[in-house]
Amino acid sequence: MDIAPDKQNIDRVFSNTTYHIDFYQRDYKWTDEPVRRLIDDIFYAFEETYKEHVVLDPGPEIIVAKYPWYYLNTYVPNTIDGRVYVVDGQQRLTTLTLILIKLHHMAVSFQSDLADWIKGKIAGQDGFKKRFWMNHERHLEALKALFEDKDQIPTDSGLTAVNMLDNYNIIADALDERLTDKHKLETFVFYFLHRLVLINLSVEQTDVPMVFEVINDRGVRLRPYEILKGKLLGQIEKIELDAQDFNGLWERCVRSVNRFKPDEIDTFFTYFLKAKFADTRKLAQRFDNEYHREMFKKDMNDALGLDHDAVRVKKFLSEDFRYYTSLYAKIWNYAGVRKPAQEHVYFNRLNEMDSQFLLILSACTVDDPEEEEKIRLVSYHLDRLFTLLRLQRAYDSNEFNDAVYEISKSLRGENASAIPVAFDQQLLKLLSLRRGLPVSDPFEYAQFKNTSVTDVPTRFTRYFFARVDDFMAREMKVGPKHTIDELVTKTGSKGGFHIEHIISNNAANLALYDNNAERFEVDRNRLGGVLLLKGKDNISSNNEAYPQKLKSYAGTLYWNETLRDDTYKSKLDFKTMMTGHKLKFEACGSFGPAEVEKRQKLLFDMISIVWAPAS
Repeated sequence: MDIAPDKQNIDRVFSNTTYHIDFYQRDYKWTDEPVRRLIDDIFYAFEETYKEHVVLDPGPEIIVAKYPWYYLNTYVPNTIDGRVYVVDGQQRLTTLTLILIKLHHMAVSFQSDLADWIKGKIAGQDGFKKRFWMNHERHLEALKALFEDKDQIPTDSGLTAVNMLDNYNIIADALDERLTDKHKLETFVFYFLHRLVLINLSVEQTDVPMVFEVINDRGVRLRPYEILKGKLLGQIEKIELDAQDFNGLWERCVRSVNRFKPDEIDTFFTYFLKAKFADTRKLAQRFDNEYHREMFKKDMNDALGLDHDAVRVKKFLSEDFRYYTSLYAKIWNYAGVRKPAQEHVYFNRLNEMDSQFLLILSACTVDDPEEEEKIRLVSYHLDRLFTLLRLQRAYDSNEFNDAVYEISKSLRGENASAIPVAFDQQLLKLLSLRRGLPVSDPFEYAQFKNTSVTDVPTRFTRYFFARVDDFMAREMKVGPKHTIDELVTKTGSKGGFHIEHIISNNAANLALYDNNAERFEVDRNRLGGVLLLKGKDNISSNNEAYPQKLKSYAGTLYWNETLRDDTYKSKLDFKTMMTGHKLKFEACGSFGPAEVEKRQKLLFDMISIVWAPAS
């Protein structure tokens, strides 16, 4: 490896070299904290000396003789076909450019003869063209507007432009505060250009990926996907990289995923690798942190072939990476907004079932013709698996997560028709494990009979009743009283939704249970004995006798209203739903043990419809 260190001051760094932003480099991501720290560091060294020599005229001889040099760190370029690319140091070099732009504006304002000198450190003639020395090609409009001191700075080119504007404003405020007269400004300009030093570590192209990763390990850490980008794209020849726009492909795919959450692409890679190469939860753990290193270990390289194989890298980028990031973004879109054809992706998001990402990636192959059907089946059966386990008090998080990887393994390379089978096998397996005996029926009343709000999390209880009400609204051909999202996620004391016990905790109701306090509590907590009410409705009816409670249920959720007589009057669609599904709804003028049991059985019948097996 050939590294050539060269000590350079800012005057020399920005003199006649155009720095292009290499594909290794992330966006300009420095925010206020590192920018303010850099300014403080520079001025700390300057201010102490300036106080001692404030009477001296600014000039290069005075600065060199009286002011100590200050080390700013290294930057790493490499030269290919006459172009200089920044491998490491873009953040610092860009920030220094923004400082120079502000110094230029101040020099113009103070009518300093140094204005043209500073201007030449920002941009200059490069052959036939005038270029910014820090050549952010995709963000030149923002850089140009800052340089020309325009009122409006365009930032629609991306994050780099946004951060350049934000950081320029921070720099401008700091320099306006510290450089209050022409003498101090001009002294600082000489100090800045002559006494601030960077070490240029120029490297050969073949060493760039390795140097880039070493620098990352020892300095400000990059995200794993940023390192992976360098390790993959660094294997492709520059000419081919540009001609086939692999860098553009990478950036488009990353942006399509990161728009959902910052750095979500790292989560994508974790799910992708687990989906395709982890048969158990234990084996999947290797990808939880430094997946970008795991991808190049021998066993993974045997499967992926991405180490020192540009042909395989190009195939991976143009096929696997392109397709699966698109699929991943599609899952995110379906999870965010309910769409009738893929509504269970949305439902799973409400239950925080992120394992649907892994399972859908497992099920689909590149450009899968069954993609939509596989998404539908995986998301439906995942919701069904989770719900039926919860409702039968058979859910164990460790067992469930182990089952997810069993399903994942069985779905790889299979047709959509294999999906229901894989889920049903795991459902029966988990139920059998919980009960300690073979189970052939995925949903039994004996296992649901005593399920109560103490057996399932509150969020799931809200989700369960939200789905029940959604089913009723659909069957009655009416709009829902509230969206499922509202019913599940809104929890505030005024507008949120809460669990209401139909049977109030008082002596009269306790007598219905022969004053057996334990039996009373168990029964009133059963799902058939509770409702989902909005905050103010819940508070107002909490301790009332049942006849008064019944009045407050009017105008609430459909399931709640079925306790009232008026629900059954002249409502043909409701009666059609009852007869069509053989659901034994009936009003309850009073409410005790018998009514709780009837409502529990009614819920069981509705669950059997809503979460029925699907092919």
